[in-house]
Amino acid sequence: MSKKRTSALPYARAAAMALVALVLVVAGVWASWGSAQHVLLAKGREHGTLTVTGCSTDVCTGRFDPEGPAGPRTDMTIGHSVAVEKGGRYAVVVKPGTTELVRTGWSGGLHAWLPLGGALLLAALVIGGGMRLPRLAWASASVGGALLVGTFLAL
Repeated sequence: MSKKRTSALPYARAAAMALVALVLVVAGVWASWGSAQHVLLAKGREHGTLTVTGCSTDVCTGRFDPEGPAGPRTDMTIGHSVAVEKGGRYAVVVKPGTTELVRTGWSGGLHAWLPLGGALLLAALVIGGGMRLPRLAWASASVGGALLVGTFLAL
């Protein structure tokens, strides 16, 4: 009788692809968390409304009218993206210790998690092609795609 020898190569490939997929998802969470933390953990932070008066290539500025007794300010900025346009009024929260604003609500939350949606789509390719797990790949792609489409529709 002959002994059947199995190779470690398929296991090493699966482990390497799992590591790549994990790095992609962690990078997506890391990129999203910078803005998402201010939307999700907004309790105790300064809230208000921003009326955008002008935009440059990177940031938009405008009149920030905070909730409460504090008066309006004009030194606040928000990142310029497809989600912000001149003349728009947006519910925002102030990043502590800065003059930078982040949109709140569903549209702000979805926009903050946009990098995670892209990372999930990329990870789906690695999971399906490299790890040969089509169901998990479709689930990852579905969640990532739903996040991207939801953001597009909310903005």
